[in-house]
Amino acid sequence: MTSTHISRLTLTNFRNYPALSLDLQPGAVVFTGDNGAGKTNLLEAISFLTPGRGLRRAPYGDVAREGSSGGFTVHARIEGEFGDVEIGTGTSGSDSAGEAGRRVRINGANAKSADEMLDWLRVVWLTPAMDTLFTGSAGDRRRFLDRLVLAIDPSHGQRALDYEKAMRGRNRLLAEESRDRHWFEAIETQMAETGVAIAAARAEMVRLLAAMIEKLPATGPFPQADLSLSGTLESQIGRLPAVEIEESFRRALAEGRDRDRAAGRTLEGPHRSDLIVTHRSKAMPAELCSTGEQKALLVGIVVSHARLCGEMSGTVPILLLDEIAAHLDARRRAALFAILEELGCQTFMTGTEPALFSSLHGKAQFLTVDHGAVHPTEDA
Repeated sequence: MTSTHISRLTLTNFRNYPALSLDLQPGAVVFTGDNGAGKTNLLEAISFLTPGRGLRRAPYGDVAREGSSGGFTVHARIEGEFGDVEIGTGTSGSDSAGEAGRRVRINGANAKSADEMLDWLRVVWLTPAMDTLFTGSAGDRRRFLDRLVLAIDPSHGQRALDYEKAMRGRNRLLAEESRDRHWFEAIETQMAETGVAIAAARAEMVRLLAAMIEKLPATGPFPQADLSLSGTLESQIGRLPAVEIEESFRRALAEGRDRDRAAGRTLEGPHRSDLIVTHRSKAMPAELCSTGEQKALLVGIVVSHARLCGEMSGTVPILLLDEIAAHLDARRRAALFAILEELGCQTFMTGTEPALFSSLHGKAQFLTVDHGAVHPTEDA
């Protein structure tokens, strides 16, 4: 496996950074500073080097620095196995809604879509907001799983967008009390085709990730997790041919129009599926585990996915670990840092105190963040 890394990051009017340019090293990069200094903002900027709304899922208008007249820009020089590349992304002052509001340029040329960034790097993150992943909504777990799929299968994002667009069209027909059978059939056929493809991609990710989780020590600091999917389509994947599943889903949508019309939305499909996680050695659902165990399970899944990305694509992803050290005990911190060193990936971590990362001294780049300014950490 080889490592892709960001060698230079430049921000303009991004959150609390009017202008910033950082030279970055491969391997571990540690940002420390007070709460509110802008550490997470730096991770968020890096998360925009992949399709989507970034790790906060914020409206683009909220990302631009308050008081600035225009939008924001993020520019990065990427070095890796496939050569160097310059990626820039951002918005203008009028672009504040939708994925289309963000522009992407690669080596100075306009990209057709943000998905083209996936040809050069993959970015995966773990933030404190994800600590409630197992106890939160099924939608949160679907988005988490879809980001894992996207890092392996760049076409997954377009499939999801096509399905959502078709479903919104169907919901609109339901709300308008439309009885246009031909229009419904056209939309439901598209939903069946894209929906089954989404379910199949998720099921394949769970299968591959489960095999990678097997490589975690059974009694190690990051417990092995058993993964499964709940959902009508997911239960049929692997048992029936895709064309039969598509036809079954299309027929279910047609037969469910009156029910869905009464509910005001489509009640069946991959938008209702869920990721089920179980602590293997305890045979306990993740949502019933302690907060520490949940965090350890989540870290185990993320590092296993990073390994999977490396084996599938030959290049490990860039990892963003926000406030990771504060929520792990010393044993688990040391184990995590050892895994990251073994993976050889560029990992950006944040914390309030450099002491939390003391075992990385001499192995990582330490930078202090001070409300819009970033400089090397003294004595690091």
